[in-house]
Amino acid sequence: MAARMVLGKQLHCALLNAKLCTLLTGIRTCSALSYSRAHEEFTSKRVRRKFIDFFKEGYEHRVVPSSSVRPRGDPSLLFVNAGMNQFKPILLGCADPRSEMASYSRVVNSQKCVRAGGKHNDLEDVGKDMYHHTFFEMLGNWSFGDYFKVEACAMAWRLLTEEYGIPAERLYVSYFSGDVANGLPADEETRRIWLSIGVQPDHVLPFGMKDNFWEMGETGPCGPCTEIHYDHVGNRNAASLVNADSPDVVEIWNLVFMQYNREGNGSLRALPQCSVDTGMGLERLVTVLQGKRSNYDTDLFTPLLSAIHQCSKAPAYQGRTGEADAGQVDMAYRVVADHIRTICVCIADGVYPGMTGAELVLRRILRRAVRFSTEVLQAPEGTLASLVPTVAHTLGDAYPELNTESERIMDLINQNEAQFLSSLKQGRRMIDRTLSNMDEDSAVFPASVAWSLHRNLGFPLDLIGLMLEERGKMVDKKEMEVLEDEYEKLRFQSEEDDGDRADQLDIHSLAELQSRGVPHTDGSLKYCYSLGSDGQYVFEPYRASVLALYCEGSLVSEVREGQRCGVILDRTSFYAEQGGQAHDQGYFTKDGLQDVLFPVNCVRLTGGYVVHQVTAAETLRTGDQVHLHVDEARRLGCMVKHTATHVLNFALRELLGPSVRQRGSHCTASRLRFDFSVKGSLSISELQQVEELVQDIIRQNAEVYIEDVPLSRAKQIPGLRTIDEVYPDPVRVVSVAMPISDLLNSDTSGQASVELCCGTHLLRTGAIGDFVIVSERQMVKGISRIIAVTGDEAKKAREAGQAMQEELGSLVARVEVASVPSIPAAQKLSKEIGILMNVVDNTPIPQWQRRELQTRLKAMQKSSNTAIRKLEITEAALKAKELLDKHSNTTVLVDLIQTDSISVLMKTVLKLSKSSPDSLVMLFAQLQQSGKVIFACQVPKGTASVSAIEWALHVCARLEGNADGSNEVAKGVGNATKISDVTEVLHLAEEFAHNKIRNAS
Repeated sequence: MAARMVLGKQLHCALLNAKLCTLLTGIRTCSALSYSRAHEEFTSKRVRRKFIDFFKEGYEHRVVPSSSVRPRGDPSLLFVNAGMNQFKPILLGCADPRSEMASYSRVVNSQKCVRAGGKHNDLEDVGKDMYHHTFFEMLGNWSFGDYFKVEACAMAWRLLTEEYGIPAERLYVSYFSGDVANGLPADEETRRIWLSIGVQPDHVLPFGMKDNFWEMGETGPCGPCTEIHYDHVGNRNAASLVNADSPDVVEIWNLVFMQYNREGNGSLRALPQCSVDTGMGLERLVTVLQGKRSNYDTDLFTPLLSAIHQCSKAPAYQGRTGEADAGQVDMAYRVVADHIRTICVCIADGVYPGMTGAELVLRRILRRAVRFSTEVLQAPEGTLASLVPTVAHTLGDAYPELNTESERIMDLINQNEAQFLSSLKQGRRMIDRTLSNMDEDSAVFPASVAWSLHRNLGFPLDLIGLMLEERGKMVDKKEMEVLEDEYEKLRFQSEEDDGDRADQLDIHSLAELQSRGVPHTDGSLKYCYSLGSDGQYVFEPYRASVLALYCEGSLVSEVREGQRCGVILDRTSFYAEQGGQAHDQGYFTKDGLQDVLFPVNCVRLTGGYVVHQVTAAETLRTGDQVHLHVDEARRLGCMVKHTATHVLNFALRELLGPSVRQRGSHCTASRLRFDFSVKGSLSISELQQVEELVQDIIRQNAEVYIEDVPLSRAKQIPGLRTIDEVYPDPVRVVSVAMPISDLLNSDTSGQASVELCCGTHLLRTGAIGDFVIVSERQMVKGISRIIAVTGDEAKKAREAGQAMQEELGSLVARVEVASVPSIPAAQKLSKEIGILMNVVDNTPIPQWQRRELQTRLKAMQKSSNTAIRKLEITEAALKAKELLDKHSNTTVLVDLIQTDSISVLMKTVLKLSKSSPDSLVMLFAQLQQSGKVIFACQVPKGTASVSAIEWALHVCARLEGNADGSNEVAKGVGNATKISDVTEVLHLAEEFAHNKIRNAS
């Protein structure tokens, strides 16, 4: 046996050397002269192109374009952060066999990557050093079940040393040293490959899981990797500096050997095929090839740094870090240069600054760039947008969308910058004022003020920390966590049930207000907004007077800092929750104290008074003058959803007829809910038609007409949609696509969406963007509920649906190919069907598509289960026949069979008992992967000598397992790591049964 192992190893090494001889022909270490010349020749564009061409022309790799940085159908990622993201279906073996992707065997690309959220988050490090980035380009070559370790290493070495001319003596390679906890051996094969290539032994270094086992996230494809590191200094042995965070020795290329998938339970499962996933950061490679020590000194960044200098009042960039970087000027250069690239790429790919998920991360990045640009570099407003053409020039050849989207990118940057600069000034004043009132010896900044900056002015918490760090202050993190928890509870309560909140005026307070002659609130300002020339909605701040304060159940004349109270104004631009639309949020400021914010958490309408629930940031008195600032993003989101609700109502009536009646609705900034009367759930076809009708109106960008009309006249409008509600007189009429004057003077009905509504709406339907029904179900008989999303969320739902459609197609294709599968293969397929069913049920996708997928998956699951049962019955019958031939006329039949299925085991026992009704039968099977033993037994009905469960429990005592069952049938599981253990248990089981029979007789 030992001789065979030695021979096998020698044969493997011989084959390895043969492969390397073929692949490495022509590889030579380049001279210092050629490397010096490379410094001058390798522009970033040429470096990128040479990488692609090397694999395309030399090794027949297919060139695959970079995917968007916005993940498609992958909710586990905020951004695409590695080259492997778009190839996950191949690595997991679930690519649609009809798709082009399924034909990939070896590919090459340069992938746009953003690492600013989730596990791979470099945002906080950007600017502090010379090599961290939020956006970078990942050069990669891929093999999907084609070549593996030998070829990958040889290609990499040839490209680096021959094509790029990097001296071999400056390169160090690492390999995986193994991990006992995960049951992973050392990757000795890779070590031997590098040595065979000619890498010096002291340049081949072992490292563990942290450095040389690559994983994308908590779950997904993974495997051992080998990294190539470069020594910027040279003429020394730098092995001790590899993976030591030394700026002199940096990783430039990671070759990942995809062999496993990290499952949800943390275990490692072998992938269907071994693949190669390599990733080399273009920025670091260009740094090496251009003879620089910093990524920011290459031609990927120097044009940006020059452009920033031309716009700013700061001295030219000098590449300093740490204490040498006085005033963090050079850090600011790096932050702005890095962040503008990220901003441009994200917006070009459809990720816009927003309030959740990837959009929120991008908003933070943009605001961080604004802060460093304006405050540290003293650049004027508009500087960030002016850098967009430079980014397009440096990256546009590889990513042409940066050229076509430049104007849109500049507009979005300018809008967000202007908004944040206004908030930044106010926040700076707020910080200065707070610091002036603090004890000079105190280093802890009030968490309540920091939280107000974060929630009401949109300051990222890390930015607040940076601003305070400059003053030698910090925020109490524990106190901030308490405030955050309180906010989440408050948000939940305000969304779900505000019935017992402080802003609920009781009957006595209402009577007192009326007796005082306090007029009802003028709420007309909430409708005062317009469309700017740039197509953006404009919400003006307004001034109002405090007429009354309501605190702890009574009206008061003043409230003090920290108190929660209800504030009644003479007029307001805040929308109070009514008509199914969520209330506004925002903040007040007082005359003379514009930097003190009074956050408005909830707005309610009670008895004609609009009550704003406020946490006082300073003393507030009746008679004070305040300025009103509505949360514009939240308001606009509600306007989009509310207008979409009207269009949906119209589409349902158009499709299903006048019997459809609205039974309730609720619109928030994130989604809409619509309840309506209908005989049953909508069909797939009806769901599709409703969506198409709504989308037609969105595409028309129809005008929304709004007018106050006498109630009696409004009710005469043909096709008017009303609900069981008391309406004011005059009443607000909202019509889509048709002027209200035309409706009042026409007998035509059903031509437009027209409703009585007090909500806030868009002025044109185009801003809805897109519309997808993600849920439709019957709440009670005759009442159905629709949940729908709009805009980007609708687009994401479509993409997720398409991804699931493709995965289903892949499953169907595999079922068709495997006409007579094995039991393990059939069980694996059944499990995959079940997993996909769960994903389909719980992921926001078009509801019509969900039902299609559910129907097909249920049919597949039923067919799969039937096939498994048939295979098990067939296998059980064969095993039973073999055992009957082996144990003919046996009173006690005990044996070991080969199966991993308890179902097959029990079916075999049942078959044997039927064929030999007087025999006591017990069968065992050893599970190969776990080493556990499963068993089942059956005794003839009415047997007095022994019961099945007694027999099973006796066996379990030896196997240290457990069993369950009845007097006639039982099953169990135990532990046995060696076959001899199982043989001993077989003898024990047989002897126990014979003894029982003898004792009974």
